[in-house]
Amino acid sequence: MSDSLRTRLIEAGVELVTAEGVHALSLREIARRAGVSHGAPRRYFPTHLQLLSAIARRGFTELAARGEQAIEDSGPWPAEPREQIATLGRVYLDFALTNRGMHELMFRHDLLESNELGLREASLPVFALLVDLVGRARPDADARLVAGSLLANLYGIAQLWTWGSLQLTTGADDFAPLLRTALDAHLGPEGR
Repeated sequence: MSDSLRTRLIEAGVELVTAEGVHALSLREIARRAGVSHGAPRRYFPTHLQLLSAIARRGFTELAARGEQAIEDSGPWPAEPREQIATLGRVYLDFALTNRGMHELMFRHDLLESNELGLREASLPVFALLVDLVGRARPDADARLVAGSLLANLYGIAQLWTWGSLQLTTGADDFAPLLRTALDAHLGPEGR
C-alpha cells in the first residue's frame, strides 16, 4: 500500500465524517469510498481507532491553521491577548458549526488513540496557545484550568447552538454575544 493510498483512506474518512458524521465512520465504508477492499486499510492502520485518529488529526491541523491565519489577518500590530482569544473563539465556533462531524470526532478521545499518529502533537499546540494567551490575559489565575474551562464552555456553545437550544433559550440569532459572555465569565469583564 502506498502513501497515496494511505492519504486516500484519510481523505475518504474526512469526507465521510464531514458529510455524515462520526456514526458513519466504519472501516468498511471508508475503504469502499477509497476504492479498496475492506481489509486493505489494516496495512496502514492496524486498528479502526488508529484510522479515526488520523482523520481527527486532519481536523486539528485545519483548526490550528485557521486560528493562526485569523490572528495573522487581525492586523499589523500584535493584538492584546483577550482580542486574540476572542479571535480564536470565533474561529473555533465557526469551525465547530461548519464541520460538525469532524468537531465531534476531534474531541471524542474515548474513540481515539490519542498517542497514535501524532494526534497529541496536532491537538496540544492549539490548547497550548490558548493557555499562553489566557496566562497573559489572567496572570492571577491557573491558565490551564481557565483555558480548559473556556474550551469546555465554547464546546458547549457549539453543541447547544447546533441543536438549536441556545437560539430558543436566549433568542440570539448569532453566537457572538454568547462568545463575549463566555470571555467575560472566564477572563473578567472587558477592559478590566
